[in-house]
Formats: sequence, C-alpha cells, structure tokens
Amino acid sequence: MAGPLDGIRVCDVTQNLAGPFCAQILADLGATVIKVEPPGGDLGRAWGPPFWGEDSTLFLSANRGKRSLIVDLKADDGVAVLRRLAASCDVFVQASRPVAARRLGIDYDTVRAWRDDVIHLSVSAYGPDGPMADQPGYDPLMQAYAGIMSVTGQPDGPPTRVGGSVVDFGTGMWAAIAILAALRTRDATGEGAALDTSLMDTALGWVSYHLMGYMATGIEPGPMGSSLGSIAPYRAFRTSDGHVMIAAGNDGIFGRLCDALGLAEVADDPRFATNADRVRHRDVLDPLVEARTEVMSTATLLDVATTHRVPASAIRGIADVAADEQVAAAGMLPEAPHPAVAEYRDVALPLRIDGVRPRAAGAAPGPGAHTRSVLAELDYSEEEIDDLLMRGVVETP
Repeated sequence: MAGPLDGIRVCDVTQNLAGPFCAQILADLGATVIKVEPPGGDLGRAWGPPFWGEDSTLFLSANRGKRSLIVDLKADDGVAVLRRLAASCDVFVQASRPVAARRLGIDYDTVRAWRDDVIHLSVSAYGPDGPMADQPGYDPLMQAYAGIMSVTGQPDGPPTRVGGSVVDFGTGMWAAIAILAALRTRDATGEGAALDTSLMDTALGWVSYHLMGYMATGIEPGPMGSSLGSIAPYRAFRTSDGHVMIAAGNDGIFGRLCDALGLAEVADDPRFATNADRVRHRDVLDPLVEARTEVMSTATLLDVATTHRVPASAIRGIADVAADEQVAAAGMLPEAPHPAVAEYRDVALPLRIDGVRPRAAGAAPGPGAHTRSVLAELDYSEEEIDDLLMRGVVETP
C-alpha cells in the first residue's frame, strides 16, 4: 500500500542516530530514501555489541527501508554524484556541524543551487547560532548540558543518563515534523525551505516544565527517583517482591487508591485533601502508602489497582516487554524480511493510518547495497559506474 509520502525522494547524508531516525520516519511514510554513506559505511554500523547480523542494533533501529549509496564526498567526482542525486530529491537531510557542512558542500546555499525548491534540513548539536554552533554533540552530552541528568536518578545519587537515546530520537522526530510541514507549504507555494533543528533544542524541550518552574519560582529542581515533583502520590512503591509504579493523578484516583489499600483515614486527612496538599506533604503521605504496598505481592497490588481503577504498572525489564501480549497485539514488534537474519524483528512506527502502521518495505540496507542501482537511475552508464568503483569514488558490497 502506498504511503502518504509516496513519490517523495529523500537524500539522507547523516550518520549516528538523530538524522537517520528522521529519514527512517520518512521511509516508513512511503518516501524513497537514499542513504549516502562514507567509504566503509556509516560509523553507526559498528556501534556494538549487540550486533544482529553484520550491523549493530543501534544502526538497525534507525535505518529501516532505505537504499544505501557509498560515495567519497572528498573526491570531486563524488561531489558530482551527490550533486546529481540531490537534484533528483525533494528533501535533503544533513547532520554535520555548520562549518563542516560548508566544507563538504552540503549546506543549504550549496544544495539549493542544485535544486531551487529543495527542502533542506540541518541537524546539529547546538544550532546554527551562538558561541557553540560549531561544537560537536551527542545524546549524553546534551542530557548533561540541558539539565536532563540533573533531574534524573535518585536524590543524592550520581548524575544519571536516561536509559534510552531520547535526545537523538526526539530530534529525529522534530526533524521529520519540520519536513512534513515544509512539504505541505511547498505543495501550496512551490517554494522549498531551509530547516534546522538541534539536539540542544530537543533536550530543552524534554525539561520544559522544569525550566518554567524554575523561571516562575527561582527554585532549582533536582532528581526525585521515580517521583514527579508536581503530583503525589506518583512514584514506584515497594511490594513484597518488587516495585509497582502508581500514578494517582487526580483527587478521584487518590480516593480510589485509599479505598484499594484500606487507607480511609488517609483519604479523610486534610493534609491530603488536594493534589497541592499532597505534594506539600509527600514525605508523610508516601510512607503511609508504602506501608500497605510493601506487604502485598506485585501481582496482588496490580489486581487491586485494576479493580479500583487506579493506574499502575509493574517495573518491567526489556525481556518482559519483548514477550508482552499487549505489545504483540499492538503490532509494535513486527517480523520483517532481512537478507541475513532469520526471524528478524524491529520496532514499528508508533502511529497508525486507517488502522495500519506505515512501514518501509525492508530492513536497514547493507553498506553500498544500492550503489549501482542508484547511479544507474542518475543516468550513469555501466562504464562510468565501473570507473567510479575502480577509483574508489563509490563502493559496492
């Protein structure tokens, strides 16, 4: 079934995670994405273990459904290949530092000279302006720089990184949204666009309410473990055999939680009458709740919570998630064809269109797997392709 971006061509000159994930979203939505890799392939292919087949699972998670072209952009003939490819593409995505993008000739002004209605997206660490514009950046650096690590982990514990690459993947999502908006505008006006997003911008977005709270009060937040500073009780509570996350997000749920745990006196206590009261007195409230939960098994507490319509979840590991019935029913871990891996699965796009999850046709490509076919589409003759291969300007498997 054709996706909503069927007919759109994307030139993906990115590595690592943020840019590739953006381009994978576009591929899942039906775009033809040509991944331009340097000689030897995307460095992310080697970011492991774990590996699945020849590539790291990190690389596989962000490059589904693309075609791979290996070309040396430091060679004049390599730049000529990129120029011809870019002229055939609606969207050009690059993720080099601004100074490096200009040096490589993949900045907006250069690419626009090749196609004047191009939608050009730049992903960088700190954005195009300011004293750090040309500094490199990675997900954990941005978690540190933007304050994410300062509000993650246990009080008085060491700085803690969020376990997923939330800055990289979040930046890829914002980049894809920007491209979709620009395609919509181009349909109406015929004009392309110069777009940019950065890891820093995304990281700041993840701590937006923390920043606003500080600007409003002057009080700097810190790590609270599994708690949320503005709601209580809203954290992981001990059970006799583990932990359960309980989210009593309003007065009604709090009342039902008290009923479930036999805490009628707590429900009637004026110190806990409203959420603001409960937040102010969380140091008193949370131990009262945990005194009841810690003598119950996880299974019993979850049953009681479900019966009383209290949102709750066990703290689960990745192995539990991979085997979960609800995850399977949602179709989030589908099997996919892979030329070298039997029973290959990956993580689907987290949305549906008319009940169907948009999905690119194949797994991540091998390095240079489509070099010949892409060059042929760009009207290179067999003799010219052989010459480029012989001189190392392009590569095939």
